[in-house]
Amino acid sequence: MMDSSSHKLYHVHGFDSRQFLEHYFSDKPDMVFGDDTLKFVIENLRQVFAMGHIDGDILIDLSAGSFVHHLYSACEFFKNIVVLKVNNRCIMELKRWVDERTGAFYWGHTSTLLQVKEENSDQCQDQEAKLRSALQHVVKYDLEKENMTEPLVLPPADCVITTWLLDVISKDQDDYIRYLRKFSRLLKPGGHLIIIGSLGTTYFTVGKDKFHVFTCDEDFARKALVGEGFIIDYCKVKERTAVSDINDYKAVISIAAHKEK
Repeated sequence: MMDSSSHKLYHVHGFDSRQFLEHYFSDKPDMVFGDDTLKFVIENLRQVFAMGHIDGDILIDLSAGSFVHHLYSACEFFKNIVVLKVNNRCIMELKRWVDERTGAFYWGHTSTLLQVKEENSDQCQDQEAKLRSALQHVVKYDLEKENMTEPLVLPPADCVITTWLLDVISKDQDDYIRYLRKFSRLLKPGGHLIIIGSLGTTYFTVGKDKFHVFTCDEDFARKALVGEGFIIDYCKVKERTAVSDINDYKAVISIAAHKEK
């Protein structure tokens, strides 16, 4: 078995973005992660936005890969969504969907998770069109730069969503807190941060490659946010249901918090 120290790093080595989607987000019969990567994410973000206090002009999305389903609810509250990606393959994969080009990844299977009646395909298409309209700004970033999007300077955001990213870019607790602090600087005073991640994980697999994941628990995630001046508004943990050895996470977590002014 590969030693964890030799696992690849998502933001350093990159991966096959399409294979990542097929492994963890597709509608294929052998894709066993749907309850955790699709249903949990969509339902929790719907609940978070339904609380009614997260909205505004600008939302920034910092997430691994090139999935889009986590933004369905967000586009009801934000007309401008700025998506930051660390590698070109993920940018190209996402833009292929935004531009409705041939070969774009199919997200239609997530429509039923939006509590839309299956026969109402027009409403599903309207939701996808609304998200495409909001996702017109896809920007490459560098984690190690003071201004990650240099030379572009982003306006302060009302909300930042980061999904399965902090876990895969952080080597240890210090890294996690450093990146959390960097992401929080993208927010306006009093802005909201939504984090979705995995708990008890050491690796995830894409194709033949294993990638590092920082192992943390709910207590650490909560304390890290509070330590950076956030007030937690919502937190939910779901134990793993998937049976597969391509990823060893124990649970998934969704946290929404706001920055003290």
